[in-house]
Amino acid sequence: MSPAMRDGRQANSERRRQRVATAINNAAKSGTPISVSAIARQAGVDRTFLYRHRDLLELVHAAELEPAAQDPRAASPVSRASLQADLANAQARNARLAAHVQQLEKRLSQAMGAQAWQESGLGAPADIDELQRRITRLEQQNVELAGALDEARADLEAARAANRDLTRALNQRG
Repeated sequence: MSPAMRDGRQANSERRRQRVATAINNAAKSGTPISVSAIARQAGVDRTFLYRHRDLLELVHAAELEPAAQDPRAASPVSRASLQADLANAQARNARLAAHVQQLEKRLSQAMGAQAWQESGLGAPADIDELQRRITRLEQQNVELAGALDEARADLEAARAANRDLTRALNQRG
């Protein structure tokens, strides 16, 4: 950056700083509400300008705490302690809301995952209980058939033994 450009930027920044200081003084004198947005609007600068220049931001916050110069009844009695309590309450509320948002995001993610899983055809069928009952019935039927097969094998073995004995007896007589 050339020295002329740097000097121009510094001069522009200084003019904006002066407009902010003037806007704070005018607002304090006229008794208009003072806030970062109001001062930025009055000075014709962006709020980020105030946040980048902490000294100006502190001036705005200090002016917010001062009672109105024109009409003492117009200003609400605000103490540093009440502002700190408001800030603590706001931070606690933000923490609760952040936790709630995180919980809702988790539930949404689970619901969308289940839906995608089901629509893909990879997911388990909807009636898992019925399938479990059918598996149980088939396993029982398998046990019964295995028992019947063992019994049939035993009968076949007994019939073969009887057949051998009869064949032996016939062969010995003849």
